Amino acid sequence: MTAILGLSAYYHDASAALVIDGRIVASAQEERFSRIKHDPSFPNQAISYCLKQGGLASSDLEYVVFYEKPYRKLERLIDTWLAFAPRGYRAFLRAVPSWMGVKLHLSREISRSLGSVPQHRLTFVQHHESHAASAFFPSPFTRAALLTLDGVGEWATATIGVGDGNRLEILFEQRFPHSLGLLYAAFTHLAGFRINSGEYKLMGLAPYGQPRFVPTIMDNLIDLRADGSFRLDLSYFDFAHGSTMTSKKFHRLFEGPARQPEAPITQREKDLAASIQAVTQEIVLRCARHLHQHTGEKNVCLAGGVALNCVANGWLRSHGPFERVWVQPASGDAGGALGAALFVWHQLLSQPRIVHGGDTMQGALLGPCFSDDELEAFLQSKGLRFQRYPDDRSLCERVADLLEQQAVIGWFQGRMEYGPRALGNRSIVADPRSQQHRDTLNLKIKFRESFRPFAPSVLAERAHEWFDVPIGYEDPYMLFVVNVRGDVTPLPAVTHIDGTARVQTVDGRHGRYRLLLEAFAERTGCPVLVNTSFNVRGEPIVCTPADAYGCFLRTNLDVLVLGRCVVVRDEQVDVPRHTVAPTGQFPLD
Repeated sequence: MTAILGLSAYYHDASAALVIDGRIVASAQEERFSRIKHDPSFPNQAISYCLKQGGLASSDLEYVVFYEKPYRKLERLIDTWLAFAPRGYRAFLRAVPSWMGVKLHLSREISRSLGSVPQHRLTFVQHHESHAASAFFPSPFTRAALLTLDGVGEWATATIGVGDGNRLEILFEQRFPHSLGLLYAAFTHLAGFRINSGEYKLMGLAPYGQPRFVPTIMDNLIDLRADGSFRLDLSYFDFAHGSTMTSKKFHRLFEGPARQPEAPITQREKDLAASIQAVTQEIVLRCARHLHQHTGEKNVCLAGGVALNCVANGWLRSHGPFERVWVQPASGDAGGALGAALFVWHQLLSQPRIVHGGDTMQGALLGPCFSDDELEAFLQSKGLRFQRYPDDRSLCERVADLLEQQAVIGWFQGRMEYGPRALGNRSIVADPRSQQHRDTLNLKIKFRESFRPFAPSVLAERAHEWFDVPIGYEDPYMLFVVNVRGDVTPLPAVTHIDGTARVQTVDGRHGRYRLLLEAFAERTGCPVLVNTSFNVRGEPIVCTPADAYGCFLRTNLDVLVLGRCVVVRDEQVDVPRHTVAPTGQFPLD
């Protein structure tokens, strides 16, 4: 047995992943345990979970691998400061303590968590190699082109490559400070959202605007080439040498400084979002076309934070040169831990890779699980009134009845999802045919901005009936935006202002969630549900029954389902409904 523990930490979304003999056994982000969204801390709790799930002690690990090379990253920081000195001196001094205290002593941190790890068992993989490995090795392809795009790793900000069997090769990299991820982050900041957290909000805001700033971006900020590579005009940016993203020159170009968080969103912010989204899609498409011409491959795999831009992914799938596109569901830094572990198994140990036609991510359901008995015992400990159903069919029929009666339901089942998306195990679900549900979910349950769309889950074999996709379409990870068909029953709760939706297709791997969709379809003729993450704004997705119960208490969810146990709010004695948002519980994202 060869057990490999992959780790990512210290930037955002720290995580751990366990691979045993090439099989993905467990993966989870530290935020789910610490309850700190995007927690960058060393993932002690995620490590403990992975080892427990694998039935291992730390001494059973053959390798511990980190998802990037800290010394090369420090080299970039020093070289960048020297290139811009004396500008950025104070920002550089602020960064030094964290490097001297923690980041350069990673082996010490690992030993604290796992006990003494022999040096020959500790290894490091380059950041974008980890991304590329996370994209290719779990994919359903024997061969594929590879595209990784993010803010920055050690030096690389984007790579193109090719995967073949159990090997991958990086063919070209774009280097810091010329970065699509950082460019998108600059506009995230300008629109008043948090960097490394609010980029998906900017993407959701884009359809409300007009791309009137595209010429300004193309003429001033970037020199874009036919192959998708580009250079930024650094006079508009401060991230290379300071502690802020953009300069005053940048603000003058785009009609003023950054919107203050929680201030009203104006048409300027909407137009900024539309503009940078259009530029992003053009860059991704150019990269893909160049990659296709260079490699001749018919399939492509994507990873890196930019690969979570599901609008760009959908554009690539519909307008790009590749026959099939597969995106790692944990494309951000969290997925780097998994990629690093798989890189060691296949690339360094030369272990074979067997492809059976599907991916090996197991639906991204790789986190902690609680038995029905454990869940019932938890509810009993809280003194709640609930009904436990004897089998999955009767459970799903009861929940489908409640959904048809317009209940909004917290749905907690099986293993927690890995990555940023709720995929039917830690989800809030509702009837998508109700316009009221969209407003209720945003303002009274999730307590988030009203412009943000909700995603639909649909029975896989019926996706083409409700969305503009071909028969046999698959997207179990909710990573592509498609058009909603206009000739069927309207789905206002999941249809964005531009007539699109970020669809999840549901098949046999989704267990009870699949049965719930079937039961709802039997009653309504609609095989679609609203599926949004089980959390409130600023909170990580719930992990434990205690997290789920806490979220239920803080919101106006009508029903809580833990395993086969159904808790109806109106049947409880001391679970009131809320008239104001529970602000302050979690930092706003």
